[in-house]
Amino acid sequence: MGNMTDHDAFAIQKTIMQMEYPFIVIKSLQFALFRTYGIPTISTLLLRTSQFSDSATSFKRYADTGTLIGEFMAFDPSSERAQTAIARTKFLHKGYRDSGKILEDDMLYTLSLFATEPIRFVKLYEWREMTEMERCAVGTYWKSLGDALAISYEKLPSGKIGFRDGIHWLEEVSEWSNYYELQHMKPHPRNKEIAEKTIDVLVYNLPGFMKPLGVYFVSFLMDERLRNAMMMETPPVFFRITFASIFQLRRVILRYLALPRPSFMRLDVFTEKPNEHGRNYVTFYEGAPFYVQPTIWNRWGPVAWIKWAMGQPLPGDDGDKYYPRGYCTPDLGPKYFEGKGRKELEMIKDTLRQQRLGQCPFP
Repeated sequence: MGNMTDHDAFAIQKTIMQMEYPFIVIKSLQFALFRTYGIPTISTLLLRTSQFSDSATSFKRYADTGTLIGEFMAFDPSSERAQTAIARTKFLHKGYRDSGKILEDDMLYTLSLFATEPIRFVKLYEWREMTEMERCAVGTYWKSLGDALAISYEKLPSGKIGFRDGIHWLEEVSEWSNYYELQHMKPHPRNKEIAEKTIDVLVYNLPGFMKPLGVYFVSFLMDERLRNAMMMETPPVFFRITFASIFQLRRVILRYLALPRPSFMRLDVFTEKPNEHGRNYVTFYEGAPFYVQPTIWNRWGPVAWIKWAMGQPLPGDDGDKYYPRGYCTPDLGPKYFEGKGRKELEMIKDTLRQQRLGQCPFP
């Protein structure tokens, strides 16, 4: 375990995401980001920068954040695409970190959730738990990513002397994250405000009469601590029993009745090669159709008809509003950051090319 490389961890984690538990892992990563909004310092900053203050920016921020995270998770750690996504992420946070608007503890806390929430969600809702090897891969990958983002581990017991392996890092960051939540995850009006804006994005695809049910489902996925911090009500007993029964039925079907997922059914979120504009596309979307190619299927297929019937925009609607030519990773992020930071991006990438080679992140 202690010799597992970043390349090994990436390959194992990619199989987990694409073949083993694609639905639950994607939802857990979305929920990991959502969980950070239960920390007042994080929710306050997001509202102050207007990225969740109205729907015009919240849907794009949701798409940009998911695309950046997906880019460095879907491609080899030493690849150009992964390193560009990491460099862009680091650039977008740099000014806020240097000014103290983003606390270093909040960076470590966010990183910890991306590592621990998929493991927790799989244990709760999937047909089997992750194996020790899979958990080690998750820990190894996210520890290495934290190194690339210059996130300090000094608050962890072994932060100064080093970790044995991915399991050791996971155990310590999980324990620290839980303690951090006990101290900082408190009820706050800004938590509630940003939670409502985010839930609007999460239930966007549901017809109007089903949106309250979607809100109950999101609340069901929360533990009591997060629900209190978001100032949300516990769903009625009937709905809690219903949701739990659905997950239990799904678990039985997948474990005893479903065949192994064939390769052609793997989850590919992004196109492999850039288009004629040097951009890439997102292959499916849950909210607004940002970065989705306006093909005949995407505009006239059965899903498109459903979205049209609900009055939702389709790929290619409203001119360039949803970026129908795809996304350029160095431009992802808030609108006011588009076209900025190219020089800094290349400097960060030069460092990553020397340091992030897919090696083992443990001494």
